[in-house]
Amino acid sequence: MPIIASNFKTNHTRKSTSLFIEKLNNYLQSNDIKDEVYVFPTSTSLDSFNTVSNLLLGVQNAYPAKNGSFTGEIGLEQLEEFDIKTILIGHSERRHILGETQEEIAKKYEFYKNLGFRIIYCIGEPLEIKNAGLEKTLEYIYEQFIDIDTNYSNLILAYEPVWAIGTGVTATNDDIGSVHKAIKEKINKPLLYGGSVKVENVKEICKIENVDGALIGTASWKIEDFIKIIENTKDLK
Repeated sequence: MPIIASNFKTNHTRKSTSLFIEKLNNYLQSNDIKDEVYVFPTSTSLDSFNTVSNLLLGVQNAYPAKNGSFTGEIGLEQLEEFDIKTILIGHSERRHILGETQEEIAKKYEFYKNLGFRIIYCIGEPLEIKNAGLEKTLEYIYEQFIDIDTNYSNLILAYEPVWAIGTGVTATNDDIGSVHKAIKEKINKPLLYGGSVKVENVKEICKIENVDGALIGTASWKIEDFIKIIENTKDLK
């Protein structure tokens, strides 16, 4: 049963998110879908949604503190209001665009791990590393596990090659298979793939050995497309 996750990034409003969740929940309920489905809306769209137990709402980012003087950030206090217990950590856009260091990411990971949060932890390499070959790719990826407790029971990994995110370039099945196999041999946790996953290719990607589901950006922002993605993968084992 693949895990399917939608990362809204900086998209949708409070109103459109509410409609999205409502339609998604109705679909999961009426079709008796038991797969785990995650949605990561913007922090301004967080709310108390009445959903089936396998539809989990998470936060794209949060500061490792309950509250305090951290302008522009949200902390545990804000998450607790909506009973949020799921977080995305280490996404390449936070690493590469917003300059989060491995040290900062590890602090965030440790803070939310100690609170029992479900963590989807993202890893991946830029194009120049990918072009240097599999050995260099894995070396780069393993550095993203420095000070990360990979034995944490509530951990899901997401492999997202940076060169494939939002570019329309999808890694080949061989690319995905070889990296997933190597990571799984080292860290036996559910491992999602992310990077230009679409309605048309999600089933094929989720059938690759050692791929346990998908973390999806652009192709998941329209509810009709996201439902099709779940529909296309619901019968996979």
